[in-house]
Amino acid sequence: MAVYRLFKNKAFEPEIIATMTTAYTEVCEALGISDRDRLRTDAVAKKVIEFAQRGERDPARLREHVLQALRP
Repeated sequence: MAVYRLFKNKAFEPEIIATMTTAYTEVCEALGISDRDRLRTDAVAKKVIEFAQRGERDPARLREHVLQALRP
């Protein structure tokens, strides 16, 4: 997925990158976003990074935070 492009430039341990990738994938699936929609996938990735930087490490909670932030 395109998310690696954004995650690779951040300082995260491999375990949190795996958590972030899981959350990213699940959010994209929940919102019906495909990899071809770069603007929306970038928005999801940025929110995942934002919440991970705040310290969220649980993939389910990370997913829920991002979904709440992106839903109107």
